[in-house]
Amino acid sequence: MERSTRVSVFESDKPSEIQLIKSKLDDAQIANAVENSYLTFTTTPTATSLKVMVDLEQESKAFEIIDAYLQQSENQ
Repeated sequence: MERSTRVSVFESDKPSEIQLIKSKLDDAQIANAVENSYLTFTTTPTATSLKVMVDLEQESKAFEIIDAYLQQSENQ
C-alpha cells in the first residue's frame, strides 16, 4: 500500500486553536494528524509549535475550511 504524502496546513502554539481546526477537518471527513515541533532556535527552548498535517490530496480542501474559519474569527 502506498503511503501518501503529508503536508502541514496549519501551525499554531495554541493547543485550543489546533483542536478547533482539527475538529473542523474531522467534521469534513479530512484525515489529519497533529505534530509537535520544538523551536530550538528561539530564546525559549520550551516553545513548541503544533502543526496540523493532512494528506497532500486533501490539502486544498483543508485550506478552504481553515480559510473560512480564519475569516470568521477575524470578523468577530
